[in-house]
Amino acid sequence: MKVSTFNAASIRARMHLLLEWLAENEPDVLGIQETKVEDEKFPLADFEDLGYHASLHGQKSWNGVAILSRTSPTSVCRGFEDDLFPTDARLVTAEIDGVQIINTYVPNGSSVGSDKFIYKLRWLERFGRFLRERFSPDQPLIWMGDINIAPTPIDVYNSPRFYGGVGHHPEEMARLEQIVGFGLVDVFRKFHPEKGHYTFWDYTLPNGPERNLGWRIDHIYATHTLADQCTSCEVDKAARLQPKPSDHTFVTAVFDR
Repeated sequence: MKVSTFNAASIRARMHLLLEWLAENEPDVLGIQETKVEDEKFPLADFEDLGYHASLHGQKSWNGVAILSRTSPTSVCRGFEDDLFPTDARLVTAEIDGVQIINTYVPNGSSVGSDKFIYKLRWLERFGRFLRERFSPDQPLIWMGDINIAPTPIDVYNSPRFYGGVGHHPEEMARLEQIVGFGLVDVFRKFHPEKGHYTFWDYTLPNGPERNLGWRIDHIYATHTLADQCTSCEVDKAARLQPKPSDHTFVTAVFDR
């Protein structure tokens, strides 16, 4: 099973890149974040032409997540299904080939101490409860997406400069650690324990990808039973160097199942 994640930063602006990448790489599952489109306006037919089903949770102009899958998904869930975050299109889950797939676009947080930062912390806490309420660490489960947290010093090109700011803040890291404590493995770090690997390069930094001034904030986690079957996990930096790219790129994990 080949599973990928990608923050498109507007799916309609990134269709050229997405369709070419899908045709070339042929993942079984692709989680997309920041689709920025209502479900009824999602460009479904283009993906169906490539043989994909879509599980959607979108909204106009903001947020939005989707799961594309080769096989038909079951048990699709959109959001937390409660009144705490009722219009926040940041979470979609589906069962695909016996694996629970969770795709999230975690809030950015804007600035430390802001309402948006507090909202991010609350969202992370709610997601941790969601995992424990709905799933078991003994089942095959993958959590992926734009997590908007660089959890260790080697996940940011200049950790001393950014530590304590949004995306690299100890309160965010603590909440992510609690989530991972459910029984998850960061499968990228299983194969790449060294520094220098990133998934996001800010548009505003001149030649950021070429200079590798990046952050690793797009992650793929798996429960231990599935992580043991993971044979590779790679960042496709080349996609970030294409014309009109997203500021994020694809991360792909392969599981022997």
